[in-house]
Amino acid sequence: MNNGKKRVVALASDHAGFILKDALKSYLMTNENLEIFDFGCDSAEKSVDYPDFVENLCKEVLEDSNNKGIVVCGSGIGISIAANKIPGIRCALLHDQLGAKLTREHNDSNVMSLGAGFIGKELAKNIVDTFLNTDYTADERHQRRIDKISKLEEKYKN
Repeated sequence: MNNGKKRVVALASDHAGFILKDALKSYLMTNENLEIFDFGCDSAEKSVDYPDFVENLCKEVLEDSNNKGIVVCGSGIGISIAANKIPGIRCALLHDQLGAKLTREHNDSNVMSLGAGFIGKELAKNIVDTFLNTDYTADERHQRRIDKISKLEEKYKN
């Protein structure tokens, strides 16, 4: 939590991830310490392109280091690739709670990705809880690696 403010969790999906994203949104909204922003899409009925929803989510995540994002598509792969194109975003595709714990502790990931075709709702909730409740360790070795990632982003910026 940041100075008594609610922690922001931003959500986005494509049509294939909509149902899981919507279930996670309902779940997260029961936590009064969270402020939830849904950046779309708004239906599973019409095919949409996940890059169209990722940029605004990432902007919100980058507003404050306490903000986190959750992106969902059918596999979790494409939407995580799109998120990782935004400098400052470290998005991890997650399949279990251990991965969620390690990506927060070691990589200070600020966005997590799920594949709706691979993860059930209950497992997804557990992964989200682990991701949101695990702190970055700030170990020197982990920070050194994150700094090197930031240098790569700078080096290859257009």
